[in-house]
Amino acid sequence: MTPIYQLRGAGMRYGDQVVLRDINLELQPGRLIAITGPNGAGKSTLLSILAGLRRNHLGSCLFRGREAHNWPRRKFAQEVSVVPQSLQIEFPFTAEQVVMMGRTPFCDGLFESPDDLAAVQRAMQITDTTQFGARDFRSLSGGERQRVVLASALAQTPKVLLLDEPTTFLDPQHQVALFRILRDLAAGGMLVIIVTHDLNFAVAYSQELLLLRGGVLRAVGPPEQVLDAATLRDVFSVEGELHQSGGRRWIVYGD
Repeated sequence: MTPIYQLRGAGMRYGDQVVLRDINLELQPGRLIAITGPNGAGKSTLLSILAGLRRNHLGSCLFRGREAHNWPRRKFAQEVSVVPQSLQIEFPFTAEQVVMMGRTPFCDGLFESPDDLAAVQRAMQITDTTQFGARDFRSLSGGERQRVVLASALAQTPKVLLLDEPTTFLDPQHQVALFRILRDLAAGGMLVIIVTHDLNFAVAYSQELLLLRGGVLRAVGPPEQVLDAATLRDVFSVEGELHQSGGRRWIVYGD
């Protein structure tokens, strides 16, 4: 299977400081991949390179055989959708209007098409945000806003979904719901890549972990293959063990 992304020696430098270095990866469709590591590891920087937002990065990041930042932005947005850590909107848009913004890469006229309306309705149903449709986006709680932003990304009907710490403002119920949504999207053929600090959600739902520390990729692979007591100690500076039973995985942290 041809990979969607191919990274060769990818990295990022700010002045004399290298914050990400020598990343070599091939990323396939139909996978839920979690990028994790301590603060300052380079997780969000790597995601921004995948999103085509870093024109001056080191090495190469090819999306479907073409450098990601060289794609025409509208064409790229029809393929790749990004969910940021937070989204600030200062104007009185309703939640439904914010979700409709996700259809911008497909709009050719002044009015929404039946396909646009159907995509918005479907995305709001998936994210449990239909009841917010008529409300001012600014009046929503942090968690409600984040779900609306996810709905906007899904309304793009992307082939790739990139998420940067999307569970930050979510309660446990909606954290679980989000990871189940992401798991189902990946099962349907989408490449889903999520930056997260929550290792237990990462190991429970992802097929693959990318472990970063100090801008270096320390390990890549299925959680049960790459995450053990030594790796937890090396990458995260904590004691712990990965357990697995009945197809479920979880981490137990030590003292």
